[in-house]
Amino acid sequence: MIILNLDAITRHFGANDVLRGVSAAFQEGTVIGLVGPNGSGKSTLMRILAAEDQPDGGSIYRYPGQRVARLAQDPELDVTRTVLEEAMTAGPAIRAMAEELAALEERMGRPEVYEDARRLQNTIDAHARATQAFAAAGGPAFAGRLRATLRGLGFEEADLDLPVSVLSGGQKKLLGLAKVLVEAPDLLLLDEPDNHLDLAAKEDLERTLERYGGTVVLISHDRYLLDLVADGILELDHGVATQYEGGYTEYVAERAERRARAEKAWGMEEKELQRLDAARRRIIAWSSGGQNEKMIRRARNIERRMERMPRTDRPTSDRRGIGLAFQAERGGDRVLQIKGLSKAFGDKSLFQDLDLTLWRGERVGLVGGNGTGKSVLLKTILGEIAPDAGTVNLGPTIQVGHYAQEHEDLDGTRTPIEEIRRVRPLSEGAALGFLGRFLFDQAMATRPISRLSGGERSRMQMARLMLESPNFLLLDEPTNHFDIASAEVLEDALSEYSGTVFVVSHDRYFLDTVATRIVELEGGRLWDYPDCNYTAYLAERAKRRPILAS
Repeated sequence: MIILNLDAITRHFGANDVLRGVSAAFQEGTVIGLVGPNGSGKSTLMRILAAEDQPDGGSIYRYPGQRVARLAQDPELDVTRTVLEEAMTAGPAIRAMAEELAALEERMGRPEVYEDARRLQNTIDAHARATQAFAAAGGPAFAGRLRATLRGLGFEEADLDLPVSVLSGGQKKLLGLAKVLVEAPDLLLLDEPDNHLDLAAKEDLERTLERYGGTVVLISHDRYLLDLVADGILELDHGVATQYEGGYTEYVAERAERRARAEKAWGMEEKELQRLDAARRRIIAWSSGGQNEKMIRRARNIERRMERMPRTDRPTSDRRGIGLAFQAERGGDRVLQIKGLSKAFGDKSLFQDLDLTLWRGERVGLVGGNGTGKSVLLKTILGEIAPDAGTVNLGPTIQVGHYAQEHEDLDGTRTPIEEIRRVRPLSEGAALGFLGRFLFDQAMATRPISRLSGGERSRMQMARLMLESPNFLLLDEPTNHFDIASAEVLEDALSEYSGTVFVVSHDRYFLDTVATRIVELEGGRLWDYPDCNYTAYLAERAKRRPILAS
């Protein structure tokens, strides 16, 4: 059953047409992945689906009585509350019913009510009706369902008394998700719910979405997640929507086939138009300068035939991607050697007695939960944090290039042109031309880096790394602010890179594509999975864990 249908939805902001005739149908009980480049209008469409924004044109059909809830990219949470207190603010209808019951119970205790038989009976009857409505809405079980939802998303009982202010970004996202899930809406709208989640939390999210009985529309750049949970993909690009069946991998294959067919159809039409136009021009040339009326009529008939021909729009190519390619001078075979490395902060030990050796040409993915010390390990390798014990040795010919998760390596007071010219002495015009490869126009290239978006700062860091030409890349969550197209360009660049890569990432599709070895940091120890991408690591870990537990 179709619970939501969009017909030719348009939305513009000033002269910018964000949505240009979007049509789509959403089936009951399905999970739909909403994908497209950054700035393609995905969040705008989600606000329209949630009835928080209105389209400028087109129509929307909603199943009668439909309940809708949306999780924004950055959920609004009251940081002065505890986790449980904030979670209990979910379900406004149930809260209102509970408040009405409490008010009626308080009224029954007033002397002017219990001493007046008629008023008391009216209050008792109202309380009975409110109790029945509260039970029908699932009110008595609400607190239990909420606790179960929080546990299903990875919260421990002890976490529920923590102030919201101490939660990580990922935990705040999960708390916001719990608040919309417990309402059990018919249509659940999730805007990048996997942002800031570690691998364990992503697995909790996947299980939750697989069990959810309603319809879900999900914006995500996590292709692995989309492959696991999506029943269909809605691609939004150039303001137009296209629907596909299946997960992300099926969508990519079907999109390529559709574009190939459309390109072929367009080419055949163009070829026929060119043939007819050549025939028309020959006939005009044979018409004795327009004096032969018969020839002129034939030429006009051909023109009318050309005008009546059905025309296929030329397929739009993917938006221009970033021009990323890494070059590296050959270094020594042993790139990095760590021996007996330990680090603690106060009473909290992050890792103890770590040993690790990286070899030239390896692409190693470092995985583990949030807070296990992955970023600290990278900063220790860079010499930014001193270990408590052990040694870190880089090969003598190794040049390190670092990508910082929070972009702290960039000077926010400089412009992109100034930052590029600091790395390499280019003319201003050459620097601007280089930045153009990373989708910077002149206005963006001349404003302070502090005013750039997260995606723009990510592209800026990649541009700088490309100019530095290191032979050892240390990357901390490099795809966090990238759209899918940019992530795929990065994957291609790293796959062709002749140097060594050590990358922290929660992007499992990225690790599947790039990594040739996985190292897991867990419980203060390193577990090595050679010759593994992410999927192979999962299989090897499943075999290893029972042995480790015995």
